[in-house]
Amino acid sequence: MVMLPHAESQTLVKIGPTKSNKTKFPGIPVIDLSRPQEAKNLIVNACQDYGFFKVINHGVPPLLVSELEHEAIGFFNMTESQKDQYCPPNPLGYGKNRIGTNGDVGRVEYLLLSASNFPTNCNIFSSLAKEYVEEVRKLGCNILEMMAEGLKIEPKSVLSRMLSDDKADTVLRLNHYPPCLDPKPEPNLDLYPNHQIMSHGKPPIVFGEHTDPQLISIARSNAASGLQICLADGTWVAVPHDDSSFFINVDDLLQVMTNGRFRSVKHRVVADSSKSRVSMIYFGGPPLMEKISPLGLLMEPGEESMYHDFTWFEYKSCSYKTRLADNRLSLFHKNSQVSH
Repeated sequence: MVMLPHAESQTLVKIGPTKSNKTKFPGIPVIDLSRPQEAKNLIVNACQDYGFFKVINHGVPPLLVSELEHEAIGFFNMTESQKDQYCPPNPLGYGKNRIGTNGDVGRVEYLLLSASNFPTNCNIFSSLAKEYVEEVRKLGCNILEMMAEGLKIEPKSVLSRMLSDDKADTVLRLNHYPPCLDPKPEPNLDLYPNHQIMSHGKPPIVFGEHTDPQLISIARSNAASGLQICLADGTWVAVPHDDSSFFINVDDLLQVMTNGRFRSVKHRVVADSSKSRVSMIYFGGPPLMEKISPLGLLMEPGEESMYHDFTWFEYKSCSYKTRLADNRLSLFHKNSQVSH
């Protein structure tokens, strides 16, 4: 695998066993939320083409963002024993290297916090995280309402109501990736078969390829590179960093609810060679017992659902049993041979 250069517009080479073909990639879609009439259609186009886009003029206070990042850096600078004591995983909490419970690993440490149950045993995060999650939740609702308007479905709250619900299942994840001064992986990570290393001395993949299972993910990072998304043709493209904007992922549930019109974006993180990367991701999930199925308002006459109906609880439980790179949606696809 070859690490792609960071640029808004670039020529990419598809990497894989098939014949390589150069593809012109126009760049990550950038959507100005201060222009809603234009934004609603651009959002739909971005979700259909890439499942990913960047928003500017998003309304989240910059001071709040920088203060939470400062607190996150302070947390990750603690000793291992302090971090373990602060928030042990149960299953959310502090973790390092291991991603999930099924053998996936990466070169990352993280803090997972339930938006409805922030820890109170330390003054770090307890108030800042709540305020941040509320602001980003409002951003997510705004984006989902523009999305509904762009799709011409009513009411416009048909998607956003799931995030605004008091029982919405949302998680805040804070990640810290140390700089990769040595392109070789740490010896203990070599033991895991899914730990991918980029060839030709390039930095390793420190968080493997995956899609997010929720409805929508809203990510922000400091001024360090690393995030990559997979295009529809299998090409991996680097996402230029921008610490003043937010990046939006279409997640698995949104792919189902649009009956495949929107694509849940596959993404990964490679190490920056000189800077530590700190990212903050809001995972917006519906209430646990929310029934997930394609929206009838989007279905053409005679169109059939591609997926079996399920609840978010059922899908979330399934995701805990899979590996990072597994295609979880295949378990619920009507044409799949896999029983669920």
